[in-house]
Amino acid sequence: MKLIFFPLFFTFLVTQAQDLTAFNQARLKRDQGLMLGLGTWAGANITAGTIGWVTAQQPELKAFHQMNVMWNTVNLGLAIPGYLRARNTKAVLSLSKTLSEQQQTERIFLFNTGLDVVYMTAGFLLRSMALNNQAKADQLNGFGNGLILQGSFLFAFDLTAYAIHHRHGKKVIKFIDMKE
Repeated sequence: MKLIFFPLFFTFLVTQAQDLTAFNQARLKRDQGLMLGLGTWAGANITAGTIGWVTAQQPELKAFHQMNVMWNTVNLGLAIPGYLRARNTKAVLSLSKTLSEQQQTERIFLFNTGLDVVYMTAGFLLRSMALNNQAKADQLNGFGNGLILQGSFLFAFDLTAYAIHHRHGKKVIKFIDMKE
């Protein structure tokens, strides 16, 4: 009986480890794609924003492009290390660490979705402040419009990223149910 049990148990452990590794590789691949998307958005906005900032004649449009350049410098600063982390992270994790990483990833994107609402709200607040401050109205409107645009993009991005990871996370739950 012992001769049969140990090979079966060993096969079970190897299969479980392979399944978890494949799950983690897929999660990390999703993160890489998402960070490439964010980096592409940031690069396009930095390029277009720089051109607009230099060439715009209207002060409001100049401020709008300036905000987009500054905002996407931060986005690029998040996307590059995020991509490298996803690319260089080892996918061999225990079940508990896999669950922890999955939950943390989902929580981060969901939390960021809430922050994005704050960014859009700040943009609308800047625009409303422009009504009472004619001396800075162009700058406030331009910055406000930039925040609304960037917050809207990030809201869609983070909510989509959460949905992608949440759907993927259901696979590990099915995996656990199958093993029990």
